Amino acid sequence: MLLISEWARNWNANNGSAVITCDYSHNGYDICTINGSTLLDQASSTLFALGPHTQQDKPHIPFKILPYTLKGDKTAMSNVKEVTLTLAPPKLSCGVTHHTPALVFSVGGYTGNFYHEINENFIPLFITINSLFPNQNVILVVLEGKSWWFKKYAELLSAFSPNHMIINTNNISTVHCFPSATIGLIKHGDMTIDPKLLPNPKTLLDFRAFLDKVYTKDDDTPFVYPNENGKPRLTLISRRGNVSRLLLNENDVIKVAEEIGFNVHVFEPKNTPMAKVYRLIHASDVLLGVHGAGLTNFLFLRPGSVLVQVVPIELYWASRTYYEKPPKFLGVDYIEYKIEPNESSLLERFGANSLVFKDPPAFHKGNWSKQRVYLKEQNVKINVVRFRKYLTKAYEKAKIFISKVN
Repeated sequence: MLLISEWARNWNANNGSAVITCDYSHNGYDICTINGSTLLDQASSTLFALGPHTQQDKPHIPFKILPYTLKGDKTAMSNVKEVTLTLAPPKLSCGVTHHTPALVFSVGGYTGNFYHEINENFIPLFITINSLFPNQNVILVVLEGKSWWFKKYAELLSAFSPNHMIINTNNISTVHCFPSATIGLIKHGDMTIDPKLLPNPKTLLDFRAFLDKVYTKDDDTPFVYPNENGKPRLTLISRRGNVSRLLLNENDVIKVAEEIGFNVHVFEPKNTPMAKVYRLIHASDVLLGVHGAGLTNFLFLRPGSVLVQVVPIELYWASRTYYEKPPKFLGVDYIEYKIEPNESSLLERFGANSLVFKDPPAFHKGNWSKQRVYLKEQNVKINVVRFRKYLTKAYEKAKIFISKVN
């Protein structure tokens, strides 16, 4: 058991036509397959491999998997229920028999955070289907999904599996059987798709095109704010409520943006249907926000539009990895505004001469309890005099973009 759970890389259980295979070799995810008839017992979170290979009397060590793509994150994985794969005979019989393979994965992790939902669920889902099921039908079996999550992403989920219902394991009492099953999703890294790892090369450009197809409807009324006299539209992603990295002088920033010539719309993503979010962001010429999950909406921007990211102290790697490199790859113009110590709420708490500002790595030493100070306990008050030139640059780029679109 220790060998399988801790050190195994590719373990096969084959006693006939069906095979259970688990690959534990990747840093970010595990993935298993049952290559043959499979019974899902949701009550025990167990998948049974059916057929003549089923071991009636022989001892069998079951396989275990946490089917979520943040394998090394203990906090995320604590929200993911372990799934068992076994050759042991089930005590149940099939209530519903499907004729299409199952793709089983969890959305437990960091559900509710748009960045994590895209990065750990939907980009890996896109990769996995294009890797293992190109031009094939698949039934999505979703573990730990909440009702609001299914409602929010109904259109997107249906696009991945247009010919089949999505199975929410929280809502089923009948035993489901499939011709085969894949458990877990494939991930290439943070906000990235590596074309070299796919049988038919695809990139983040293809994922964005997929999103465009899902949310672009010919009969939709555009959900955009008025375009006043051809002014560039700037959408400000607002972080409000019980969160960190608040923009404390949001109204001052809006005033400066309007003085420069922007038509400003403040957008708080919570509880807005995804199709409306798409139309709003897609119609924006500039997207502005402090580093955070809301900036993941850059996926809905048009190539040539502008993303302005306000980067708090010591969030440089995450800002570059999540919201600089991917937008640039998609053809979005990127402007970065790194705040100075006097623009951080941490200044009053720690002082300008503390290691918090002078030498952040020496302050946190890789310890999350101190790293979280920057991510979870820091707010921003922008120096609007200094910020004006960044907004002016964004305005100039937006005007060029608009002229090209026209």
